[in-house]
Amino acid sequence: MTAALVTLTALGVLGAFDTIVYHEAVLHLPSKASARGELRLHAARDFVYALLFASLAWIRLEGVFSIAIAVLLATEIAITLADFITEDRTRKLPAGERSTHAVMGIVYGVFLTLLAPTLYAWSRLPARIEPASYGWLSIAMTVLAAGVLLSGLRDLFASTFAGARQPTSGSG
Repeated sequence: MTAALVTLTALGVLGAFDTIVYHEAVLHLPSKASARGELRLHAARDFVYALLFASLAWIRLEGVFSIAIAVLLATEIAITLADFITEDRTRKLPAGERSTHAVMGIVYGVFLTLLAPTLYAWSRLPARIEPASYGWLSIAMTVLAAGVLLSGLRDLFASTFAGARQPTSGSG
């Protein structure tokens, strides 16, 4: 499980980099009306990741409860695919952002590969929710959960108001 969580933490760091550098600093997506749909998808995915980070950091969902993790993982994949299509339809991605997304996809695949045996083992146990702790990884994932939750709230807010306030130009 530790390798899967280290990989998930690395994915969270890559996601934070993508958001801070490309979505915020370079492209200013939250201020663009054309990004409303993309921002809604980002918000939905952020909420999924907040749940994944927070739950995997501190609990084991065993038996039928393990299905919740599988549903979150499948939901993330569906949202990401929709996001790729939306991005391609609404804007030209900088090469660095496209490359970051490719690396994130690879890391996500590694994470799924590492998590799958644990998730399968959990699914075969009696249904229960057990406490878990992975030391510094649990703390790091809690920080990532809080960060991605805040990012999701920002994207949700921005998707509602993006482009609503356009800067005025002209002199006096």
